[in-house]
Amino acid sequence: MLSSAFYPLHWLKKIDQVAILSCLLSSCVTSSAVAAQKINLKLGLFEKSITIEELKEFGETGKLSSNLQPYGYLLNSEVQKSLQKKFHVDAFLAQQFLEDLFNLPDGKKLIKELNSVLVDSTSEQIKKTLFLTIKQSNSFSILNILEAYPQDELTVNLSAIAKITTQINLSYWQNQLLSPRLTQDLKIKPNRILSNNFDPASLGTEEVYKDTRIFVDQERNRKIVADIYYSFNPRGPLVIMSHGFAADRRFLKYLAHHLVSHGLTVVSVEHPGSNINALIKVSYRGKINQILPASEFIDRPKDISFVLNELEKINQKTGYLQGKFNTQQVSMIGHSFGGYTALALAGGVLNPKELRKFCQNSSSLERSPADWLQCAAAELPYRNIYLKDRRIVQAIAFNPIIGHLFAQDLSTVNIPTLILASTEDGITPIVSQQLQPFQQMKEEKYLVVAAGATHMSVTDISYLNSAMGQSTLVQEVMDQKANPVREMARGLSLAFIQQMTPQAEVYRPYLTANYVQSLSSHEISLRLTHQLPNSIITWLKVFYKDYPKPTSHSTYSKHSLLNQLRGNWIQFQSFIKPTKAYTEQLEPIFTDLLKHYSQKTNQLS
Repeated sequence: MLSSAFYPLHWLKKIDQVAILSCLLSSCVTSSAVAAQKINLKLGLFEKSITIEELKEFGETGKLSSNLQPYGYLLNSEVQKSLQKKFHVDAFLAQQFLEDLFNLPDGKKLIKELNSVLVDSTSEQIKKTLFLTIKQSNSFSILNILEAYPQDELTVNLSAIAKITTQINLSYWQNQLLSPRLTQDLKIKPNRILSNNFDPASLGTEEVYKDTRIFVDQERNRKIVADIYYSFNPRGPLVIMSHGFAADRRFLKYLAHHLVSHGLTVVSVEHPGSNINALIKVSYRGKINQILPASEFIDRPKDISFVLNELEKINQKTGYLQGKFNTQQVSMIGHSFGGYTALALAGGVLNPKELRKFCQNSSSLERSPADWLQCAAAELPYRNIYLKDRRIVQAIAFNPIIGHLFAQDLSTVNIPTLILASTEDGITPIVSQQLQPFQQMKEEKYLVVAAGATHMSVTDISYLNSAMGQSTLVQEVMDQKANPVREMARGLSLAFIQQMTPQAEVYRPYLTANYVQSLSSHEISLRLTHQLPNSIITWLKVFYKDYPKPTSHSTYSKHSLLNQLRGNWIQFQSFIKPTKAYTEQLEPIFTDLLKHYSQKTNQLS
């Protein structure tokens, strides 16, 4: 079955870590008609009993009974809100989702993890509980779930809860640990005054025209729509854009307009198997397990190569687009899943075998949305898949999904590449999705760090009313606070692409840390680097234990330090506070996206 990885905790309707903690404290399972009356909290030899009524009173009033007073440090206002919160689900889809989930490895892992918390509950009790809760109502809360639990007494293992919340928080705390140091270590003193007479982030002088074409790939049965942005005085490389999952070709149109105003030609491609319409079709059919076909990881790069072939044909035909496309010198720009597409075309080797290892061994609780996405490719039957297109001479990947898709090895990408990483990105956390892959690259490379920005900050401001922008499950910075990120995208992308033209020297001062940092605001700090600081490299070695072991006595102290840091990191995980931003899972995110999409379609048109 395809996309078995796309089974996040849909039944929780993406409760954040605080909610999960309180959910487990209140024994977040259901089964039959007898309500639980008492919860036994167990921590080693220590055991303490509290009643459901005490928990309900706290949820309704915020008051802690004398019995709950010792847990005041846990039962704060955020937990109280989570106890009050109601989660809305489509009963039919949720039931189908659970039926599929429990037959898959991820479902069995999840049940096993819940069994470790609810020590007196069987797997069948947990399964029946979830089905009954969904059947009873299209909305549920943590507290009313208890009303359906069959036993009057539950024992909750607090040590297991700590382990699970640590797993859920892992990406967040890795980012929180590294981001301030990354921002500080990459800060420079301005060393050059930029010209006041020229700003690469400002519009150019060329008038921008747009033409929409439909290309049909008969061999793959793919109908590919593309927006062509052009001027009547084209020069430099052709720019191809690839959107993210559940988006469309308009997602970076502000950037397309900007580049064309400076004489470039831009073609923004829409991928029919992973755009917003594909997600809607899957939702209507109720086939949640097919949210993203594994084949899309191959089809997306092939879409780009096919479109380039078609543009070569148009180039030879008489008409207003004749000669507009420099298809032998292409700069590729992709956002999110489009970032993967760009890197695959740039030479990244897709490695499903290594990806399967990660997806099989990782906990379903600790995966970020990017992990759920990438694990769809684990169903591919191939060992290594080569999708490189030699016409691609530069790559720009905004907030790319990388992870283990290329077996954590981008050394095969041998063209100039620029990657954007946002420290508050809840979809593609920077450590696993950008920093670690960037470190493996060997050729000319640039990393932009946007401290304070999120996954969608680089996208078009006109999409503030988009489905993703309206999502209440993903916290995004997309309003005027994100203007520095979009200004950076305009100026830096232009300077980067122009390095392939005779104007390279004019734009080189703007392909620098000095320029990028100058665009920072109070809310968002921007940095540019060619190499990660040693402090960050050290922490990456802490997070990723599969680095080479010491081979000589001279390296002993260095690796001892790493082992000590790893020990400190493990201890740190044991007491970190649960938070919201990095527990968003794929299914509820896009369920929420679909809810808003239909009412916004006309506005976006």
